[in-house]
Amino acid sequence: MNELLTVLLESLRDGYVQVSAFVAVTVLAFGLVQYRTDGAALAAVEDNERLQVLFGGLLGLTPGCGGAIVVMPLYVRGTVSFGTVVATLGATAGDSAFVILALAPEAALYAYAIAFAASVVTGYLVDSVGLGVSRVDAAVTQLSPAATPDGGTVVNSGVGPNPAHDYAGPAPTHAHESGPDRHSRVLTPISHLAHVAWWLAAVAGLVLGTLYLLRGGPEVPIAVGLGFDGLFTVTGIVGALLSLYLYVVGRHYVGEGEIARARDSFASVYDTLTHAAMETSFVTVWVLVAFLVYEYFVLLTGANIATLAAAAGVLAPIGGAAVGLIPGCGPQILLASVYAEGGLPFSALTANAIAQDGDALFPLLAVDAKAAIVATIYNFLPAVVVGVALHLLWGPVFGMAEFGFGVL
Repeated sequence: MNELLTVLLESLRDGYVQVSAFVAVTVLAFGLVQYRTDGAALAAVEDNERLQVLFGGLLGLTPGCGGAIVVMPLYVRGTVSFGTVVATLGATAGDSAFVILALAPEAALYAYAIAFAASVVTGYLVDSVGLGVSRVDAAVTQLSPAATPDGGTVVNSGVGPNPAHDYAGPAPTHAHESGPDRHSRVLTPISHLAHVAWWLAAVAGLVLGTLYLLRGGPEVPIAVGLGFDGLFTVTGIVGALLSLYLYVVGRHYVGEGEIARARDSFASVYDTLTHAAMETSFVTVWVLVAFLVYEYFVLLTGANIATLAAAAGVLAPIGGAAVGLIPGCGPQILLASVYAEGGLPFSALTANAIAQDGDALFPLLAVDAKAAIVATIYNFLPAVVVGVALHLLWGPVFGMAEFGFGVL
């Protein structure tokens, strides 16, 4: 029982200090860019037709799903090509990028660079030669007749409005159908106070996490006190508990009401801070779930995840790509956490990075289900090809071990 409790406390502490504090800085930086530019990035995408695929890939490459989500309505409005959608979704790093950036930055650099290159190439091929999009489109229609909007691309004819996209109004950039209930006399002020306390913990966690990395990532015992071990433990556990509160309760009284959804603009700096806190809390919860599932599984079964993945052989990157087919960031964060623990090969991480769409697929699914399905298919194929190629060539050509590559 003591060992189970220790695993719980260490997961809460390490998940917050080692991951969430760094996630908060990244999300906040991206939010401040959105706040300051007020949509300038999207205007650049719309105005440069030949560079749309490249710009879409760059927006998808930004950590989190923000850049990718805001591109989807542009396709629905007919202002970007279908190849741009494919490139954006393929390059989408999602919230799992925060985990890899914090725990395995070198692996993140390689994996997301490969994902970006593969996705941009695929996007340009879709726009220039089609790659059989119309046939895939027709096949999807037969499988899902209810998905009536046309998900194909305008091959060799430039970008223009698609008559099949007959919508009453502009497509939503993110889901905020039910806003937060700010009228509680008790929970509203408590939630705002928790939000402020969360940022204080995040700043302290960033300092402690940086010192932890500078010390070479030593084992830190569970402790309470004013020393490094005590502050590291208390800050991590308090920050994790505040994240759980914001995720479960606070989001209904502070911020947008919906989390794990990007925004293309912000009304104020406080609004930007609130969104960053809510987004990071979402990542924190999933990181904690991943840590606990992994640690308890190993503790209770004695299994070696790395050995199981190694035994899977070439199926490991295919499995990584298959996980990427699941919409949303939760499963991808779990996979990234297992990789950071040394439980998956680099080929599986890269295949997942290409195949995953994160939360960016939800807005497209809402208004053009067939386009979303076709785009997912065109992301899965290069993910499998690249993942299998890395599995077969990574060790022999580059002389690097696949497991644990780039992990701090």
